[in-house]
Amino acid sequence: MSSNDPDNAGAFLPGVAISVTLALVAAVIAHRYGAPAMLMGLLLGLSCHFLSESDRFTRGLVWASGPCLRFGVALLGLRLSVGDVATLGWNAILVVCAAVVMTLIFGVMWARLLGCDRHLGLLTGGAVGICGASAAMAISAVLPESEARQRQTLFTVIGVTTFSTAAMVFYPIVGDLFHFSPADMGLFIGATIHDVAQVVGAGYSVSSETGDLATFVKLVRVAMLVPIVMAIAVYCRLDHRREDDGAPARPTFPIFLVGFVGLFVLNNMVEISPIMTDGLSQLATGLLLLAVTALGVRTSLREVASIGWRPICLLAGETVFLAAMIVGFLLLSGA
Repeated sequence: MSSNDPDNAGAFLPGVAISVTLALVAAVIAHRYGAPAMLMGLLLGLSCHFLSESDRFTRGLVWASGPCLRFGVALLGLRLSVGDVATLGWNAILVVCAAVVMTLIFGVMWARLLGCDRHLGLLTGGAVGICGASAAMAISAVLPESEARQRQTLFTVIGVTTFSTAAMVFYPIVGDLFHFSPADMGLFIGATIHDVAQVVGAGYSVSSETGDLATFVKLVRVAMLVPIVMAIAVYCRLDHRREDDGAPARPTFPIFLVGFVGLFVLNNMVEISPIMTDGLSQLATGLLLLAVTALGVRTSLREVASIGWRPICLLAGETVFLAAMIVGFLLLSGA
């Protein structure tokens, strides 16, 4: 059956329709009560997991949590500007980039010490180091397909969103305890809080200067998404080949990252209308929300709860590790 067949297209409609409906409800709740939209989408999706037991919804849910996710990640490239990143200075850029890489390495090592799956270490380390739920979804897209991957991805998205929301409240207080200047506070918030929305919320709750700098720092971390995800894709490809005892590895090159880089270059070489840029940026957010909602429908809450206490310790350890590195840098640089 061809992809243009109406019957084939109709097979996707029920799953896509329920995903879109739940994502819209999550967006309304998030706007009304100030809650994280990703978390609301996940919770609503989990509450409707029974729908995934029907074959009627399966194809649409898979499509919403797959291709929609990759397209949304590609559109994130429009959020980056070379001019904005350059205002940070090379020292800050290098520190932030090093912190991302070290957090990912720490995540893999910490996962091994806790007895967790190394793929979970990659997921949580990347999510904490780069950009929270968006990074978790992007990394998940290049990991080997499995039921464990879905459960680990959902746990990571829930975990980083929860930790990020708590950090939005408490990190400005931590900055005050260390007597950080507005610029230092912006670097601290932008380099440590996981999700973009919470970085913006925490930064501008301090001051406009802090909010602007925190957002720029966060964009540097988002820029690390491309090399990190590509490196993970290569690692998984080699690991898959090794497990197959020399058999040809399945193609895992993350094509959607080509779109990310292309849109980043286009955004910095061609003057794009702010209305179009904002619209596509909102579309990216909407697609990621749609993908994570569909993933929630596909995943059993019982399976997520069965993941145990070790992954929680893994995520908490990575969060503390990243915050400690940035605080240490700011204290030493100000000494």
